[in-house]
Amino acid sequence: MIALERIDHALLDGDHGAAAARAMAILMRYGEASGARRFVSVQSAHIDGCLYHGPSSIDFARRFVDLGGRVRVPTTLNVAAVDVTHPEWHCGPPGLIPAQSELTELHEKLGCVATLTCAPYQRMIRPHFGEHVAWAESNAIVFVNSVLGARTDRYGDFADLCAALTGRVPMVGLHCDENRRAQCIVDAPLPDAAAMPRDLYFAAMGYVLGRSANGQVPLLRGLPRDATEDELKALGAAGASSGALALFHAEGVTPEAGEQMLDGLPTLTITAAELGAAVASLCPVKPGERVAAICLGTPHYSIGEFRTLSNAVKGRTPAPSVSIFVSTSREIAALVQADPNLAPLRAFGVQLVVDTCTYLAPVVAERNGAILTTSGKYAHYGPGNLQRRIGLMTLERCIRSAEINEVAP
Repeated sequence: MIALERIDHALLDGDHGAAAARAMAILMRYGEASGARRFVSVQSAHIDGCLYHGPSSIDFARRFVDLGGRVRVPTTLNVAAVDVTHPEWHCGPPGLIPAQSELTELHEKLGCVATLTCAPYQRMIRPHFGEHVAWAESNAIVFVNSVLGARTDRYGDFADLCAALTGRVPMVGLHCDENRRAQCIVDAPLPDAAAMPRDLYFAAMGYVLGRSANGQVPLLRGLPRDATEDELKALGAAGASSGALALFHAEGVTPEAGEQMLDGLPTLTITAAELGAAVASLCPVKPGERVAAICLGTPHYSIGEFRTLSNAVKGRTPAPSVSIFVSTSREIAALVQADPNLAPLRAFGVQLVVDTCTYLAPVVAERNGAILTTSGKYAHYGPGNLQRRIGLMTLERCIRSAEINEVAP
């Protein structure tokens, strides 16, 4: 039985409105099914149910709008199903754009901020260490838990909005101390030992880690101590794709790693050969194969990644038939467009996709040729979602392939 606090009773009794009462009733069922003993307050929410999947997406949000609902904590929106600012790029169903626009507007009426990004932690909202939040989106969940040390369980469509409307969630999963402890040790080679460039290394490491951990919380030993947030973002996103990774600790890198009790834990080893095999599985394309597009920004590109890309493409020219798409948030896109130091991006023909990711929303009109990416997550989901040949490789190899209109050696 769940022990309710005064705020929980007030929410259920309608003291904070009919919408909050309805949302709390749903969370009660969720808590009972999860074995929760109490609820905990959250400081923010990130909503994944804002991505249009069908009429039920709109019906659920509209019900709370009709009940006069407003979110009780700062709430951001995850990516949408389409970039509504560039309808000319849309290669999906024609009715998707108005449906997605309606769904976004409904969430805004509830008080959500239409960030429409899968990486709100980059600028929009940064949870503090130990803070409880209710976040959806697999890469955001693993980043918040692992890199920032805040606490969120896995929240999916509809439960995320209920959490935002109440500011309360069941105290289960990764909100609890006992579920955040390392359950296995994973030893891994450094990039030099793996003979792998860093941008490929972190994607491959995450992909293998997600599979190797097999649902457990791993403590990773051997990760470079100078790993950046963008590199950890790539690792977490790949691990969340291959194995539903929601929390990892990395010795000397992540904030909770030093608190772990390691005695008696099983130890696994990730080898250089396994990393290489992961890359090979995510890059079935062959040198000389035609290239249709380069798609970057899964998760959404940070301003730092844009600077790296700008330096890499300076003075270079892609083949006319190769499209260059980079997904990011509207906020970061505005910074990129306003920065004269990032002019090489425009000269190289980089097209900024906002509000979505291109493995979800098809924008590559050219059907002949492979799509190349630096993202393990994109390479994992892209083939099934887009029915295209996708190749994971380094940024430099992507750029070189764009220049010569074929997969570079």
